[in-house]
Amino acid sequence: MTTRNELTEKIVRIKIERDLTWSGLAELSGGLSKEYVTAALLGQMPLPVAAATAIGGELGLDAFEIKLLQQPPYRGSLPTAVPTDPLIYRFYELISVYGTTFKALIHEEFGDGIMSAIDFKMDLQREPNNAGDRVAITMSGKFLQYKQY
Repeated sequence: MTTRNELTEKIVRIKIERDLTWSGLAELSGGLSKEYVTAALLGQMPLPVAAATAIGGELGLDAFEIKLLQQPPYRGSLPTAVPTDPLIYRFYELISVYGTTFKALIHEEFGDGIMSAIDFKMDLQREPNNAGDRVAITMSGKFLQYKQY
């Protein structure tokens, strides 16, 4: 029996052994973004049948593992409340420093509500810069207003 965590570890191992890239695997998905496919292969999103079949075939996964890629996962992959990985910690730090700013500006612009992480998309790009390349991340989530009742 393979668990979703074991499958994630297997996918990462195959990716490393075969010198594959997340972007290259995403190209097999039939149009899904590299960000979504990476999240799915790391166990945070389900893949549609065609994408799971194509990517699973490339990775040499068995029929059960391909079906497992299609299942809604148990989301949330951080092993601790405060992340210890330096790169992930910087996102935690970003929210700690700018979270109240995000909240204030979203409420001012949209009203009382939240930005959805369900109806959501993300784009990550390298931004060349003479002082050192920058990471450009665009996040777009649907605004969901709190209802009065």
